[in-house]
Amino acid sequence: MASPHDRSRKDEDEDDPVDRMISRTGCAEQHYAVQECMAEHQDWRICKSQVQTFKDCMMNFQIARKEQLMKQRQKTFPESAPS
Repeated sequence: MASPHDRSRKDEDEDDPVDRMISRTGCAEQHYAVQECMAEHQDWRICKSQVQTFKDCMMNFQIARKEQLMKQRQKTFPESAPS
């Protein structure tokens, strides 16, 4: 059994909750493009197109997720559907 005091990690990205969350959105590639641009240029203004692409991807995911949740809600609570 591993020691609870052993703080070393096999792969830091492996347990990163932000990376896991972004991966579930389908926008990981765009996120990594923003990270690479920022690492290279260290100026977000140079990375505006990558940031916008990532933002658009996340917005599309949020819209699709909202629609999915609304459909689930209508199936569960049909009386709450808008008239």
